[in-house]
Amino acid sequence: MFREDFVWGVASSAYQIEGRDPADGCGRTIWEDFLANGGGKGGETAQVSADHMHRYEEDYALMERLGIRAYRFSINWCRILPEGTGRINEEGVAFYRDMMTAMRRHGITPYPTLYHWDLPQALQDRGGWQNPEIIRWFADYAAIAAERFSDLTDLFITVNEPECIVGLGYATGTHAPGYKLPPRETLAIAHNVLRAHGAAVRAIRAHAGKPVRVGYAPTCGVAIPATDSSADIEAARSVYFKVPEPKGNWPWTVSWFNDPVFLGHYPEDGKKQFGALLPEITPEDLALIAEPVDFMGQNIYNGYPIRAGADGKPEQLPLKRGIAKTSVGWPVTPECIYWGLKFLDERYHVPMYITENGMACHDVLSVDGRVHDPNRIHFVDAYLSNVQRAADEGADIRGYFLWTFLDNFEWEQGYGDRFGIVHVDFETLARTPKDSAYWYRQVMATNGRILSVNRTEAIREYYTPRADLYGEG
Repeated sequence: MFREDFVWGVASSAYQIEGRDPADGCGRTIWEDFLANGGGKGGETAQVSADHMHRYEEDYALMERLGIRAYRFSINWCRILPEGTGRINEEGVAFYRDMMTAMRRHGITPYPTLYHWDLPQALQDRGGWQNPEIIRWFADYAAIAAERFSDLTDLFITVNEPECIVGLGYATGTHAPGYKLPPRETLAIAHNVLRAHGAAVRAIRAHAGKPVRVGYAPTCGVAIPATDSSADIEAARSVYFKVPEPKGNWPWTVSWFNDPVFLGHYPEDGKKQFGALLPEITPEDLALIAEPVDFMGQNIYNGYPIRAGADGKPEQLPLKRGIAKTSVGWPVTPECIYWGLKFLDERYHVPMYITENGMACHDVLSVDGRVHDPNRIHFVDAYLSNVQRAADEGADIRGYFLWTFLDNFEWEQGYGDRFGIVHVDFETLARTPKDSAYWYRQVMATNGRILSVNRTEAIREYYTPRADLYGEG
């Protein structure tokens, strides 16, 4: 079972839900230019999105009714510092202070993330993550956040998914700013991201008005052993932490973004593979990156099977024919979260939170006025059952944040994909909790006891429209 103080919550990001207001004083992010230049889907933008910036009181009241007591959200750097540095936008500070105050009024603990991909365009114009000055810029922003918000929160997360910052933003060009750079440049960017994380940890601790906990939230697909044999488990473990080839895939490396933070050094196989492509890495850099943190966040969605080949070398297997997939085409592989947590716990020995996990479904508002999403319920149940399995075997897992609360703007994909447990009509902005929201309320209320791993009858409850399970009461 889960520990008694296990944290149950939901997660979101600022740019995906907040929207904009002509009077909000917020600067431009890299996403505005990226979308304006054709980087998104069908000209869609996040100008309104779910309009959370005007409806957060309503949204937190709904969270309270759904039993949600922890909320991982992000702060838009541009709302605090419209130019990325210098002048503070006091309206933006007041906005987030009021948000966190409202959360607490509704019994919700804030879990803020400082960077979820919304880099100020003004800093991108000065080189963005390619400019080593960003280490200082990010530290200054973190210091302001600590000074202005630490009375309202006990915890900060520095960076969300550095792999995506580098891999999608600068290697494939899928995300803003839309660059396609070679490994020499993306490796330097990653080094800047990691140094900025470490500088932010120091700044938060120095400027918070009280002791706070600080963490970091990487991601990556998980290597899943094809069987429970010791050979396959070892093969999967080695692949999970190995720097992949060809070099263009290197940003999707668990060890490259975790070893320096938690072990104080880059992985040896990566240093050997990259050689002269690496930026200068000094002992001072490594000390900064390894500034002690209190926990690891982990965003886990899917994985891929690995077995030990006949020659003893690991080999990747194809996914099973007909494997279930989400509406964005991601395979449903619930065992990945067990193996990911197990391997991470063995290597790094730090407390962990699942800071993102969830599913995009083809959700529709039905004729009965409800949104029936049994696929999402099945998905979350299966993944949470594997989280419990890892916890039962000794992994130090402190909490789970379901991605996401509201349907939102899904980056370059626009509004076609729905990850929320609350349906948003993007014309009227009406909110409708999905069946999964009421089911998740019961999961949280029972500390996971209704999960199928604990109750065989839980499977039937997915599809039974009982008032005590799905009702508003």
